[in-house]
Amino acid sequence: MRTIFITGCSSGIGHISAIALKKRGYRVIASCRKLSDQQKLIEQGFETVLLDLDNPKSVKRVAQEVLDLAEGKLYALFNNAGFGVYGHLSTVSREQLESQFSTNFFGVHQLTQLLLPAMFEQNEGRIIQTSSIVGIVATPGRGAYSASKYALEAWSDVLRLELAKTNIKVCLIEPGPLKTSFSNNVNQTVQKDIVKNPPIAKRFTLPAEAVLPYLYHALEHPTPKIRYRVTNITKIAAIAKRLLPDRLMDKILRNK
Repeated sequence: MRTIFITGCSSGIGHISAIALKKRGYRVIASCRKLSDQQKLIEQGFETVLLDLDNPKSVKRVAQEVLDLAEGKLYALFNNAGFGVYGHLSTVSREQLESQFSTNFFGVHQLTQLLLPAMFEQNEGRIIQTSSIVGIVATPGRGAYSASKYALEAWSDVLRLELAKTNIKVCLIEPGPLKTSFSNNVNQTVQKDIVKNPPIAKRFTLPAEAVLPYLYHALEHPTPKIRYRVTNITKIAAIAKRLLPDRLMDKILRNK
């Protein structure tokens, strides 16, 4: 039985993935940040750890707990946890930006660094990251969140290259609009001028379960893809970013 550690399992992609992979025969170690969510996961039959990616001591402790639970044999790490700070960059404080990066990027780096030795020992492993459509195209009002995902994309590219001579694969899952509680948990910098998804996004919105076929492929295919783009709007955005002039892309994104 292969063991996978999934972060951010209280809801959305993480919760759906934990349930599906457990049914698929994986041993799932699930993390969340709140005690109340941990209790719910335990009641659902999961092995759990409490993780705050914004706290380096928490990350260090949890990495050791995961290795102990897995008896040093960890097949996969799914770096899924994260949150969004929304608001025009002129309204985002340094402290808010640091918190955004601490959770979405620095914590991911530290956790992966601490768990990699177990994969090196087995010469096998999968590291999968939840990125975003805004890790491909940056849109007004989402600058802080987008910057953290751009950083995650570049970091993942380098890690993949550095692990090329091993049997450890690095993949990015890039969701577009999904039906999750993510938007409800966004930290808005200006409450009277909140950033909302454009109405057209509803046409492309899929349930969180749409991620699962891509996740299975990333975990189980001998040569997984580097990037898995979920929802048509994500695929369109990636193509447009590559083909269209920057000024035309600016015009399109300004009018969203």
